[in-house]
Amino acid sequence: MLIDSHAHLNFQDFQKDWQKIITDCQKTDVWMINVGSQLETSKKAIAIANQYNQGVYAAVGLHPIHVSGSTFHPEAFNLDDYRDLIRSSKKIVALGETGLDFFHSAENIDNQKKVFKKHLNLAQESGLPVIVHARNSKDGKYDVYQEIIEVIKRCGDKAIKGVIHCFGGSLKDAKDFIDLGFYVGFTGIITFPKTKDLEKVVEMMPLQKILVETDCPYLAPVPHRGERNIPQYVEFVARRIAEIKQIDYNKVVKQTAENAIKLFNLS
Repeated sequence: MLIDSHAHLNFQDFQKDWQKIITDCQKTDVWMINVGSQLETSKKAIAIANQYNQGVYAAVGLHPIHVSGSTFHPEAFNLDDYRDLIRSSKKIVALGETGLDFFHSAENIDNQKKVFKKHLNLAQESGLPVIVHARNSKDGKYDVYQEIIEVIKRCGDKAIKGVIHCFGGSLKDAKDFIDLGFYVGFTGIITFPKTKDLEKVVEMMPLQKILVETDCPYLAPVPHRGERNIPQYVEFVARRIAEIKQIDYNKVVKQTAENAIKLFNLS
């Protein structure tokens, strides 16, 4: 099976046809985790996952671009609301997406860090892994990956597991996350031209620490670049990883599925 470890069929872009897409995914053995970005999209991810016995799961969280102080549909993060969500369904397999975004919302960094830390503390409390978003500022003023690592390290001794989603950092950044026990998630970006630095990271990363993801409806891979992305297109991410690492495609499929099953405790 292929596992798209980061999808958004719970978003408005799929309002009319998410059921049809999932039906096709079930026929072709493509599993997915639909990831929340606000309270309502988190609830939608759960509602979708609850309709399927296997292969469709949910993550709940508040995306950093929506944290209070942002200019993009901000909302408060209420810890009890997310605790209640976790209790509501066994189909919730992660918290997120959470993290730091200095590209869209550099003006509320302190709030982002506070909310990120609350997600991490809830992960420690619940035992769920975290799905972490990271994006640097336009001016390069911040090193978002190292900022995230520092927040994680300040959360105490209780282990936190997770994935750094849509990775776009350096080889050192990737190794630092692996040292923390995290996985590294790659999207269709690795199929784009002019991504040689990222290809080097893929080449050097142990396959046992890699997840594949679409981030659909965004970042559709070549040969579908510019279209609406769908979970089925995770195949092209896996194929590109196989090309870069010069290994068999089926080996990538098998290992990345095993990685996702292990991290998210899928069944």
